[in-house]
Amino acid sequence: MLPADARIRSSRDFGAALKRGRRAARGGVVVHWAPAPRPADAEPADTDTPDPTTPSEADANRTARAGFVVSKAVGNAVVRNKVKRRLRHAAAAELPHWPAGTDVVVRATPKAAERDFSELQRDLSEAVKAARSAKGGRSRRGRP
Repeated sequence: MLPADARIRSSRDFGAALKRGRRAARGGVVVHWAPAPRPADAEPADTDTPDPTTPSEADANRTARAGFVVSKAVGNAVVRNKVKRRLRHAAAAELPHWPAGTDVVVRATPKAAERDFSELQRDLSEAVKAARSAKGGRSRRGRP
């Protein structure tokens, strides 16, 4: 099970991870990998009130977090919850290998409902690996 501080829960955090993250899809999952922003990348604030979108040192020092999106397209509530439990368990095994401050959003595709745990675990690890690499996901054919 994922510890409470290792979960993405707020809509704002999900949106930020999806916006700044690299995406890769494998099998039944799509992974959005959003590494912690470096404090040097943060622009100094001109006002006394900090900008909530500006990264801080606290963001880089917090534990890696994972969030899960399983839509109704995956199946009924029983199927969605089963897929979500499997993905959470697979992510908990991967979490110690992720850098601190990284946010990862895992989105299940309808294909995830047909896959067993070992296949989902393999899909997740391969998608994370692809998203962490410089290229991210697969390249499109016919495009330079």
